[in-house]
Amino acid sequence: MDLSIQLAPKHPRGLLLSNPVMTASGTFGYGTEDNHVFDIQRLGAIVSKGITLEPRGGNQQPRIVETPCGVLNSIGLQNIGVRALIKEKAPVWAGWRVPVIVNIAGETIDEYAEVAGALEGVGGISAIEVNISCPNIKAGGVEFGANPDSAARVIAAVKAATSRPVLAKLTPNTSDIVKIARAVTGAGADAITVVNTLKGMAIDIARRKPVLGNLVGGLSGPAIKPVALCMVYQAAGAVEVPVIGCGGIMIANDAIEFIMAGASAVQVGTANLGNPRAPLDVLEGIEKFMVKEGIDKLSDLIGAARK
Repeated sequence: MDLSIQLAPKHPRGLLLSNPVMTASGTFGYGTEDNHVFDIQRLGAIVSKGITLEPRGGNQQPRIVETPCGVLNSIGLQNIGVRALIKEKAPVWAGWRVPVIVNIAGETIDEYAEVAGALEGVGGISAIEVNISCPNIKAGGVEFGANPDSAARVIAAVKAATSRPVLAKLTPNTSDIVKIARAVTGAGADAITVVNTLKGMAIDIARRKPVLGNLVGGLSGPAIKPVALCMVYQAAGAVEVPVIGCGGIMIANDAIEFIMAGASAVQVGTANLGNPRAPLDVLEGIEKFMVKEGIDKLSDLIGAARK
């Protein structure tokens, strides 16, 4: 079977994945934490935690709470900062076969560009994923991603600062995902990731206070899958670049739905928190489905529900 997919077909470097299963940013660390659990080299790509110019300690505790069919998190982009990433993580990634995509974030457009520029020429990095969709930081993130003009400006600035393929990670917290998708691809995004978390909250009725220290957070997991799937379907019909489906993918059947909706690849996120092997389980499930259905090429599945 041929499960390979080219995620940046128009970029000089390209971004060839051996299969469509990726990890989602913020749910798999830097890839080094779970390397002992299973052979992560079998995956299509690893996406790092969101990286900022300076180290971040994240939001105040508590920062994560389970909800029915999902998880609310307000981690707040806790990370080691781009300089430590270059020194400590990139040399490890350089020895890996699996492509590593660095997710970046900033509080200003200049910061996004500066982080991307700092990574230029660093080995072990195959592409940049631009986080313009985080709902639980006070500045940046979804502030840029919910507006087509600001989203496009961020992507244009990052494109000018890097020679690597650029992926735009979009927010579901918008009234029109198609406008955002067209704006970022018009600004040069080589692919788009659809979607990040939905803004939400939980209240402790005994304490009569919000549970999360940051008051609000991002809802992920099976609860958002129908929303994410719909947005992938809409975005895939509106742009010509590859779409990466993300949101509530727990098992292979979920991933296959996203692929049939038009996604060229998928990201497994919340499932990793309960089962570190979840991405591999999803990949093996896709392989079994293709064997059962007599499908030789993944490309035959992409957009199958649209035809």
